[in-house]
Amino acid sequence: MRLTILAAVSALLLSPPAFAQERSPTRTISVMGTGEAESKPDFARIFVAVETQADTVAQAASANNAASERVLERIQALGIRKDDIRTVNFQVFQTPVVERSSRDAKPVPKFTANHRLQITTRDLPGVGRLAGEILASGDMTFQSVSFGLDRQDAGGDSAREAAVKDAMRQADVYAKAAGVSLGRVMEIRDGSAQPFQPQPEMRMQMAMAKGGSDVPIVPPATIRYNAGVQIVWEIASQP
Repeated sequence: MRLTILAAVSALLLSPPAFAQERSPTRTISVMGTGEAESKPDFARIFVAVETQADTVAQAASANNAASERVLERIQALGIRKDDIRTVNFQVFQTPVVERSSRDAKPVPKFTANHRLQITTRDLPGVGRLAGEILASGDMTFQSVSFGLDRQDAGGDSAREAAVKDAMRQADVYAKAAGVSLGRVMEIRDGSAQPFQPQPEMRMQMAMAKGGSDVPIVPPATIRYNAGVQIVWEIASQP
């Protein structure tokens, strides 16, 4: 019995303490970086709607088809290629009921067909003229205009690169101020790069514009992209 106790005590003395096997936590520094990039827009997209009403679904759709054909001919006559015009949405729905005070008011057709079209043009200086011509047509209603890039990812990637550089700059400042040096990168969390551009206030009231006159649309000189990133570095040692 005595030999067994002595053997156990000897094993405990020879074994390293448990706490000596525990690793100290890794020291890190985490920084949020932001970046911006600007690119010149390549094209403009104008959205218009062709709307017709009738007493039946078939009649509303048929009338809309005829009106849309006239619209397509008019748009192409303005120099827009057929490939640059496409349908965004088409729907037929019951015409909303509107209370009318006059008993002599004409009954409203039961169904409305709405055909939404997207027109793409690369003539940015001529966007205002094109919008004016659209407003002069009685078959379509101008809705909105937006601007974009052929390579949307290019602007976002440039903004992300700027965000990483900003994070590295901040991390270096913090490390020097704290008297330490940066080690390996432990983690990178990507933030989505979002484009920002001023949108012209073009709404339904523009239908009152005079036919054939240019609409005062000023294309943005650039489209700005914003991005954010979080990077975690290991604190290596004293510099």
